[in-house]
Order: sequence, then C-alpha cells, then structure tokens
Amino acid sequence: MFGVHRSGTSKAAEPTDIGPSRRNVLGTTILGAAGLAIGARTLGASSAHAATANAAGARAAAGLRVAADDVTHVRTWMAWPTKSTIWGRQLSGIQNDIALIARTIARFEPVIMCAPDTSSASAARGKCGPAVTVISSIPVDDLWARDTAPVFRTDGSGGRDAVGLGFNGWGNKQTHAKDALVASRIAAYDRLAFTRAGFVGEGGAIETDGDGTVMATESSLVNANRNPGKSRAQVEQAVLAAYGATKMLWVPGIKGQDITDDHIDATSRFIRPGVVMVQVPPADRTDIWAQDARKQLQILSAATDARGRRLQVIRIDGPDTPRSNNPDFVDSYVNFHVCNGGVVMSQFGDRTKDAAARQVVAAAYPGREVVQLDTDRVGAGGGGIHCTTMQEPVA
Repeated sequence: MFGVHRSGTSKAAEPTDIGPSRRNVLGTTILGAAGLAIGARTLGASSAHAATANAAGARAAAGLRVAADDVTHVRTWMAWPTKSTIWGRQLSGIQNDIALIARTIARFEPVIMCAPDTSSASAARGKCGPAVTVISSIPVDDLWARDTAPVFRTDGSGGRDAVGLGFNGWGNKQTHAKDALVASRIAAYDRLAFTRAGFVGEGGAIETDGDGTVMATESSLVNANRNPGKSRAQVEQAVLAAYGATKMLWVPGIKGQDITDDHIDATSRFIRPGVVMVQVPPADRTDIWAQDARKQLQILSAATDARGRRLQVIRIDGPDTPRSNNPDFVDSYVNFHVCNGGVVMSQFGDRTKDAAARQVVAAAYPGREVVQLDTDRVGAGGGGIHCTTMQEPVA
C-alpha cells in the first residue's frame, strides 16, 4: 500500500505454537451479557447473516450511521499489548509507543486503555501516566483497537449504538480469542445496544464520510477468509446496512500479501464529505503496493459520492527514506488519528517529506493541532496510529 512495505503475517506475526487456531475453538463462543454467538463457523451461517443484516438495516433506517472521524468524541479506545509470543524482545518498546500515542491523544480527549489483567493494567498505568484511564475489565490480546473495537453509530439526536464487525484474527491468520469479544464488551461498558454486522471485517478495512458514502478494498472484505460464499454485492449490502450508508466505493487492493489483505486506512482516508486523501509513493517505486496506491488514486479521482459530488482528492507524498528497512514496515502518513482539536500522525525520519506531510494534514484539518510521533515499532508490527485507536463519538 503506497509507500508501505508489508508482507507475510505482519501485525507482529505470532509463532504457531501458542495455542489452537481460532477457527477451531471460537465457533460457539458466547458474548456474555450480549448473548450473541460469534466465530468463523457461526458467522458463515446464512441465517445468522440475514438476521444481523436485517437488524443493522432496521437501525440504519432509523437514522443511525457511523460518523466521520472528525466529529466530536467522547473518548478514544486503545488496547495494551502484553504478549511476548507476539512481540518478543520488542514488547517493552511497543508498549512505550502505545503509551506515547495514548498520552498524546489524552492532551485532546479522554483515553481508555484496555489491559488483559490487573497486573498488566498496573504496568500500563505506569507507562501511560495519570491522564490515561486504564481498565482490566475488557481483556485484550493485542493492541489493534481499530480492528477489534466496535464502530459506533449515532443519529444526531442523542441516540447511539455499537456494531461489532466479527473480528476473526484477520481471516483466522492469528489467534485472538479475547479480541473477538472486545466489541461487545465495550458496548456493555458504555451501556449501548450491540448489533452484529452482517459481514466479517475490521474497522481499518472501511472508511466512511459520515454522509452516506463508504470505501474499502475488495481484497480485504470480499475474501473467503472473512466472508465465505458472499459476493461483492452481498458484502456491499451488509456494509451499507451496518454503516447507515447508501453508496460504497471499491478499490481492488491486494490479497495475501499482508495480514489485513490490504486495509484502506493505510492508503486512502475520508477527510470530510466529498474529500479524500490518498498517499502516493515515490515515483521510482514500482512494487505491488505502489501500484495499488496509484490505482486507488486513479479510481477515487474519478469517483462520485452518495450525493453525486465528484470527489476532491488531496495527494500526500509518502516518505523516500523511512528509518526502517523492515519489509513489513508501514510508513503511512495517512494512518493518522483525528481527535478533539488535534490530529496525531507518524513521522519517519525523512525530514523533508515529514514536514511536507504535516503541512498537508494541517491544511486538511484547519484549526487542529497536528502532532507527529516516532512510532516505528508500531509500523514494523504492520500498522500505524489509526490502527491502534477507535474513536467513540458523541451522540
């Protein structure tokens, strides 16, 4: 994806000896108080998909929709990494990066950090400081809150609910039994109605403008590892119902080259209705990720949104020389997190491109403070700042 180098099963690849696969053990898991069954096999049942899609459609008809990232937030949700089986000797360093992101966001809005147990919660408090609320009542496996937390819907009149996208370890590539329950548990924490979407995916796979239009890579969602037997039209219908949208823009993406099957939030982002930002690789890049980024730019430059507006595309240039030569490294400027009064984004040690990228983002979000962070260990794990966060909007 653009200037991104991803391969294999990044998002920090787990070894194969840490336990049974999710595809074997989660078929009948129950979501506690929510009383909803999830899992790869359950999600494959057509009756379950139809029921949840109908429920999502009913709520969408009532005016509930997933808001754009730039609305006012109640808080940001994050997750604390603790597994040396995933991060190895990088665990302490990745915790430092997550703590840095959390402390920075907490300058602008409340942050809740979910830790897997009381001991790790105590350690997280020590690194995050008093501005970040750390809880152990919603245990997690890893740090990718964008993909495990629910997406929140609002109706603009005080109504809210939460929708779970059926996280299954990015197509059963990793074992994430705790993370599979995070969406419903956050909804219970917030005392919000919880709905299971009629498709399987992750928050990073779908971008929304909050005004009727969503966009995604086909490679991630129209994929047998998430939605077996479903056509693109069926997946699209389920996404639109869950997000309360009316038009979906598809870009092809790339299957099987990174653990996400190419999430769109590392390349293309909605800035506001009618405006998208696309990260473009250096001219000398010709690999599949560079080709993918240029294809996204081409498609979105010719696209119209749900209201018939021709999309305005803001180009942002990817770095020429990021600090890391890790083949899985994600050098995404656009994988930023928008928060109340600010934007938190990465920098990669390419002074010229870092400064230029900051200017582009600042111009796109006038009146917000733009903060750049060195989060290279998150990048080496296969993601970025946006991947580590999930915003909860006000009603």
